[in-house]
Amino acid sequence: MPSLTMPKLVTGESSITRLIVMDVDSTLIDEEVIDMLGEAAGIGEQVSEITEQAMRGELDFHEALTKRVSLLAGMDASVLNDIYHQTHFTKGALELVRVAHERGWKVGVVSGGFHEIADLLVRDAGIDYCLANSLEIRDGKLTGRLSGDIVTKESKLEALRSWADAIGIPMALTVAIGDGANDIPMIQAAGIGIAFCAKPMTQKAAPYVLNERDLMKAFDIIDATH
Repeated sequence: MPSLTMPKLVTGESSITRLIVMDVDSTLIDEEVIDMLGEAAGIGEQVSEITEQAMRGELDFHEALTKRVSLLAGMDASVLNDIYHQTHFTKGALELVRVAHERGWKVGVVSGGFHEIADLLVRDAGIDYCLANSLEIRDGKLTGRLSGDIVTKESKLEALRSWADAIGIPMALTVAIGDGANDIPMIQAAGIGIAFCAKPMTQKAAPYVLNERDLMKAFDIIDATH
C-alpha cells in the first residue's frame, strides 16, 4: 500500500464522532497537479487528455497515472515547489477543516497525486491524515517513475477504513468527498458519500451530490443526516 501518514492518538480523543476524508486534486484544491506539471513540461494538452479519460472512468487510473508521470522524465524537481505555490484551496476547504476540528472530528486526504505537493497542503490546512503517491527523484530530476505502490480506488477505500478504525469509529460515522471515478468506492462505502463538482459517473454513483464549489456546503448534507 502507498505511504500512509497516521499520527498517534492522544488522550481525550474518545470524543471524536466523525472522520471526513477528501480527494485532493479538484476537491481540496481547485487544480489538477499532474496537469500543472504537464503544462510546466510543455506537454499540458497531452497530459490533460489522459487525466480527463481517467476521471471519466474511460481509462484505468493506474495506467493513466503511469503514462502521465513517464512524460515528466527529466523535469527538474525544483518545479514541484513552484507548482505548490500555484495551487489554491477550494472555497470552504480551510473552513471545513477548522469546523471539523472544532467539533472534535478528524480530517484526512487521499490523493492520486503526489506527496511532494499533498504534504505541504496538509501542513497548511492542518489536516490529520494523508495518503498519496511519491515521485521518484534522482540527481534533482524526475525519473518519470513513481516510488512505491500507486494510490488506487482500492487503497483510497482502505485508507478510509483504516483511519476510521484507528480512531475507533464505525464506517457509518465517516464522510467521503471526491470528484473522480477512483473516488467512487470510498464514497459508496462511507456513512455519507458526497460527489463534489464531480464527473457524471461519480455523480451517478454517489448517495449525495454537491455541485456548488464550496466545501463548507458539505456540512449542509452532513448535518441533515444526523
